[in-house]
Amino acid sequence: MDKLIVHGGTPLKGAINISGSKNSSLPILAATLLTDEPVILRRVPDVSDTNYMLQILTALGADVERSSGTVRITCANITPDAPYEIVRRMRASICVMGPLLARLNRATVSLPGGCVIGDRPVDLHLKGLAALGADCEVEGGNMDLKAPNGLTGVEVDLCGTHGPTVLGTDNVMMAATLAKGTTIIESAACEPEVVDLANFLNSMGARIEGAGTRRITIEGVEKLSGVDHTIIPDRIEAGTYMAAGAAFSEGITLNRVIEEHVSVAAKVLRECGHSVEFSNGGKSVTVKPGDKPLGGKITTAPYPSFPTDMQAQFTALFATTPGISVVTDTIFPQRFMHCAELSRMGAQIKVDQGTAVITGVDKLSAAPVMASDLRASAALVLAALQAKGSTEILRLYHIDRGYEHIDEKLLQLGAQVERVRE
Repeated sequence: MDKLIVHGGTPLKGAINISGSKNSSLPILAATLLTDEPVILRRVPDVSDTNYMLQILTALGADVERSSGTVRITCANITPDAPYEIVRRMRASICVMGPLLARLNRATVSLPGGCVIGDRPVDLHLKGLAALGADCEVEGGNMDLKAPNGLTGVEVDLCGTHGPTVLGTDNVMMAATLAKGTTIIESAACEPEVVDLANFLNSMGARIEGAGTRRITIEGVEKLSGVDHTIIPDRIEAGTYMAAGAAFSEGITLNRVIEEHVSVAAKVLRECGHSVEFSNGGKSVTVKPGDKPLGGKITTAPYPSFPTDMQAQFTALFATTPGISVVTDTIFPQRFMHCAELSRMGAQIKVDQGTAVITGVDKLSAAPVMASDLRASAALVLAALQAKGSTEILRLYHIDRGYEHIDEKLLQLGAQVERVRE
């Protein structure tokens, strides 16, 4: 098991390229199951989550070839049964349900590890697929879906307790591409990753309109074809490095971004007094710390509002920002496990009922800390870069789920970091 040692105190500077989107890659990889023709995907990030998805596709019978960031997949002969030993490692593996059901009229997928029906909206996936005509049973830790007569288009509302479901929208949209008739998804997720999936499916021959709005219309087709597609840049990775640039740098430049996708992060940074400048038609951004930074206030909500996947990183930024900052997470109110670890480094944070109140301190101190999830681990890295001394970040496998070669990119920016085996 690896850990990251961060020797803090060296401001970042330089430029890096942002990787392809993890959250876009996963459903698009799953969508290759919809055709028996070869599919080429470019800028697929080399992270453990995409590696797990490729293992699932291989277990389902797909022929997978990977060379650097390019993946070639052919799903000519596939099975409907996704194995628990791989599925349990990654929640997004449930994305294979929709494509398998559409292609084979059957799918058996284990519930991801730690997942409970109704806790995070797996129930909405089943609701949407059932509306299309699937018979859904949950027994023995497996979700067994059958549609012996195929799927039929229908109007379905996917609004959940905390808003739309991104993966649920993806699953129903993929299933509907081969359904008979027209499917309308109301309360659909609007995230750029949903739009990227829709663009990918349309390039395969699907007929999808409205992606990026709350109402998506899918006209079913009989067959989808192979295609060559490039994954969009990872807006969460970009936002993470933007926060790092504002927290402790001489100015860093991030290439391969889409300005619209990170505009909410840029807005918050500017409101807090930092410099954010886009160039090259919005495909590059340079971030510099402000001379007189101010505390900020963010509330997470579905896109285009501030993403829950970025609140931990901004909490780390606010930890050393003068004044009071407030972070409220309306999507996952319990998502503040990083705050206890930041407090070990000297941060002053009080968490109550989904809101963190941060009182900025002059400096943080190195301490052994433990990553609890993907985005929390990124927050600890940001804090460690600013801290005096050497910080050991344990359970590095969390950050490897979604940040491609983070230690190498930080070294490019002049940070003093090393990955070591525990």
